[in-house]
Amino acid sequence: MIRDYNCKLVLPDGAEYLGHRFGAAADRVCEIVFNTSMVGYQEIVSDPSYTGQLVVMTYPIIGNYGITDEDFETKLPSLGALAVREYNDIPSNFRYTKTLSEILEDHGIPAIEGIDTRKLTRRIRDQGSSLVLLTGAQVPTEEAVAQLAAAAPRRDQVRQVSCKKRWYARTSNHRYNVVAVDCGIKLNIVRSLNARGCNVTVVPYDTPAKVIADMEPDGVFLSNGPGDPEDVTPVIELVRQLRGRFPLFGICLGHQMIALAYGGRTYKLKFGHRGGNHPVKDLTTGKLEITSQNHSYAVDAASLAGTGLEVTHINLLDNTVEGQQCLRDRVFSVQYHPESAPGPQDSGYLFDRFIQMMEEGKHHA
Repeated sequence: MIRDYNCKLVLPDGAEYLGHRFGAAADRVCEIVFNTSMVGYQEIVSDPSYTGQLVVMTYPIIGNYGITDEDFETKLPSLGALAVREYNDIPSNFRYTKTLSEILEDHGIPAIEGIDTRKLTRRIRDQGSSLVLLTGAQVPTEEAVAQLAAAAPRRDQVRQVSCKKRWYARTSNHRYNVVAVDCGIKLNIVRSLNARGCNVTVVPYDTPAKVIADMEPDGVFLSNGPGDPEDVTPVIELVRQLRGRFPLFGICLGHQMIALAYGGRTYKLKFGHRGGNHPVKDLTTGKLEITSQNHSYAVDAASLAGTGLEVTHINLLDNTVEGQQCLRDRVFSVQYHPESAPGPQDSGYLFDRFIQMMEEGKHHA
């Protein structure tokens, strides 16, 4: 009965999922998406690419190993909301320092538990992503649907999550200097570059090309991030000005913006790719990788014809573009996350490839 619940999810057609609150006590309108990962809820909650989205976790028990200080992907999580089948507020993990609910409350992120997440996921798969309202159980359905109908789609989310000034992540005995353009960068990307001997300077997404060029980097990295890649015009123009001058490596949103800079097109997927179990084929080697993914948009393969970019990787589930390169300009990118933590480690070689390109650049300088 409704009196047993204190909150609910309401979809645009009036469908309701009743449950119990945890995290912040707040109402929220978000785009609803799902993630099929079995572990890594802390990394998901703190991934800036989920800005403004409500993530439905398909794995049934969430919160059981708590939150650890070292595993955040950003210092200021901007997830819209979270939905789980069963929330465990008594973690069993010697590393944990806080519960998931405490972290969500600290950052103003509401969450709901006790709903049928498998049923909800099937609905998203069948009907696609949409806006959803997380609100109190007592709110009339008609009022909730009207609130959804009046909500405007979120735009220009990269501006919200990008750093406001440059910051540095240095390592001992470094060999390379990398400038990372922050569109919502995950901290494990920075750690992955540090581990390979790179000093990393992270700069705001709207940093002019001349400022980056004056830093004389060995390579430039374009990060992941939230929202529609077509909104991020400063980075698209940045790629046009820097390609051929420095090695460029893009991940996720960075991959999409590289395609747009070369004249390609992107489009929104029905429900996106989110989880750590997507098979990807490397067309240059014939090898198969199991990858971790988190994106709503994809590159249109046909639009790359004549741009100078060639497809290097494809998703074996739906044949979407997962990688591209322009050897002439020393530019390459992937749609998935080689730094995923926790997640598959099949794709770590992509960072090594970036290192190789920078090393070759030193020899030809």
